[in-house]
Amino acid sequence: MMDKLLSVFVTCPKGLEYVLEKELDELLQKSAKVRPAGISFEASLSEIYRFVLWSRTANRVLLGLAEGAVHTAEQLYDLVYSIDWQEHMSVENTLVVDFSGQSKNINNTAFGAVKVKDAIVDQFRDRVGERPNITRDTPDIRVNVNLSKGVAVVALDFSGESLHRRGYRTEAGKAPIKENLGAALLQRCNWSQLGCQGASLLDPMCGSATLLVEGAMILCDKAPALDRAQFGFLQWKQHQDDLWKSLIDEAIERFEQGLDNVIRQQSEGYNKILGFDADASVISVARNNIKRAGLDKVINVEVRSLAELKSVDIGEFENDEVPGLLLTNPPYGERLGDIESLRGLYRCLGDKLKSDFEGWKAAIFTGNVDLGRRIGLRSYKQYKLFNGSLPSQLIMIDVSPEYYVKTDDSKESQVLLSRRQIRVANPERAAMFANRLRKNIRTLGKWAKKNKLECYRIYDADMPEFSLAVDIYRDWVHVQEYAAPASIDEKSAKDRLNEALSVLPEVLQVPAEQVVIKQRRRQKGDSQYEKHDQKEQRMVVEEVGCKFYVNLIDYIDTGLFLDHRPVRKWIQQNASGKRFLNLFCYTGAATIHAIKGGAVESVSVDMSNTYLDWGKENLALNGFPETGHQFIQADCLRWLDSAREKFDLIFLDPPTFSNSKRMEGVLDIQRDHVDMIKKAMNLLTKGGVLVFSNNLRRFKLDESALADYDLKNVSASTIDKDFERNSKIHQCWHIKYKTLSLG
Repeated sequence: MMDKLLSVFVTCPKGLEYVLEKELDELLQKSAKVRPAGISFEASLSEIYRFVLWSRTANRVLLGLAEGAVHTAEQLYDLVYSIDWQEHMSVENTLVVDFSGQSKNINNTAFGAVKVKDAIVDQFRDRVGERPNITRDTPDIRVNVNLSKGVAVVALDFSGESLHRRGYRTEAGKAPIKENLGAALLQRCNWSQLGCQGASLLDPMCGSATLLVEGAMILCDKAPALDRAQFGFLQWKQHQDDLWKSLIDEAIERFEQGLDNVIRQQSEGYNKILGFDADASVISVARNNIKRAGLDKVINVEVRSLAELKSVDIGEFENDEVPGLLLTNPPYGERLGDIESLRGLYRCLGDKLKSDFEGWKAAIFTGNVDLGRRIGLRSYKQYKLFNGSLPSQLIMIDVSPEYYVKTDDSKESQVLLSRRQIRVANPERAAMFANRLRKNIRTLGKWAKKNKLECYRIYDADMPEFSLAVDIYRDWVHVQEYAAPASIDEKSAKDRLNEALSVLPEVLQVPAEQVVIKQRRRQKGDSQYEKHDQKEQRMVVEEVGCKFYVNLIDYIDTGLFLDHRPVRKWIQQNASGKRFLNLFCYTGAATIHAIKGGAVESVSVDMSNTYLDWGKENLALNGFPETGHQFIQADCLRWLDSAREKFDLIFLDPPTFSNSKRMEGVLDIQRDHVDMIKKAMNLLTKGGVLVFSNNLRRFKLDESALADYDLKNVSASTIDKDFERNSKIHQCWHIKYKTLSLG
């Protein structure tokens, strides 16, 4: 058996077939036939054991037992029954069957699995009078059957649990990649070669440390399956335990030597492995995973946001003779709000690469290519891969000035529908969108009319095919198209946008001249929209007794954030007789509401003179005097450091992330919110209220650091009916000083 060649099929994540083929060549010097999501080859038992132990990319290693034409359930039964199962298992072994594929007569995988199980247990009954038991919980023997194009392949699963489960990651971060995908990304980056040259590895958004651990395992020559206790062949009758144990002993020795070598290399300034993450709880998980992998002596992780990356002394973990590798899997947004808030994050990553990592190799793994372009460095290679079922891309970069490109956020296409050529590729799909829009009008339109709302959201990406936000501004329609999911190609996204636009005027009963489209997508070639050449296209809208100028055409945002309508209304209802402070005030809408509600004085602070002027015009539009109401141009964070006035009501609504050239440093709301809130609270009167809001979907308020205050999460009450589908568009708290109990 040891020298006999056996037929093997090895599965892997989609897109990694050629990585797996190269791995086979390096491990066993064998060629393979590449198939969808795997490779097939012939090998001896010793070679198969070695591959199970050392493959970094494989999911399952399947030992072929039989293959034959199968169209009916009876043919499937006969094929499985023809195998001598007593050569592979005993009646005492537990069993499970994994079945995939179908035929005309076998169109249910559960049915197929039952027929396979019946054939095996019937054979045991016929020959020994007993049958093995079936269990899905750690079975001794796992049988795998695949039926495709009328041919069934019956195999034993040598893996047991999927080989991507190394054993070290019992905890995971928010959006972890699987271990074998992480290893494949490193292989695509030629990490083995770079590591041999002494290169260091850095992940500035390391999460649960998967990339770091996989990188250290490669560097330390640790077999990825070394820590696993269970394999699918351990109870197989033909298993050769001595052979397997000899391979394990060899792997242990190699790891011990490799670990010592890396520790020595690191003491000399080479092969440093370092990770950062802004979330302390995630770093705690990372440290536990690293320790379980036995790599805590060679991997260092710290709590540090991307914005602080520049403060790291690069010399601590880079030798000037060898370029380091920065590999990371940054968040890429599963919903519209996520995508919009992450643009600054990617831009900041690009800025850090340019300022501190010249000469390095960089690789960014993302499911949103448009966000990847925000980095501002031209890639030399891209690999199309999958993160689970999500199409993704590994963007390879040489950090060198010759590859630097400018990112231009002004490339936001804005055009009136009347100026756009519409071609409807799929009328049926357009009709589906129209029906959804009519349904929304019946509910939201009626609600808006009852509440006397001129501005509200009528559609919020209700259907995945139509990635749009559609807002009503009196008798105008404002359409924003966000980056489509990575699974939808650019042509399909353009077709679907056209289909939606084709029905909007009729369904909403507005002329095409009053439909404004904003497309947030990289422009190129024929897909570039003509930009509307008229400026200062303003209109006046009303909200809870206040008037505002909005501009639907000339800016990315209109001047009025519709989701904050309930927050502004609450401010109006609670501002009487109070001094009001509006930080990051934008166009001053909350200030207008506060004055309408009776605020005696107000201060509105923003960095943009354009928005401050807009706010002053809103003030005049409502007939309010400038006396007592200041608009101050300043960086809010620096202004808070020097301000000494006291306010009864404060509205703090900072951006998620900002590295504006006008700011000193970088604003990261998750990192900076505690300091920002404490400084704002220093300006709050004892009986006052700080209204704190932000739109970072995964934001976590550090309640322990703010334990001195009374914290009340009021988010649910600040989401109106038109934003119920997007209920995490913002989070909101009322923060006060605690009152002493006299009990």
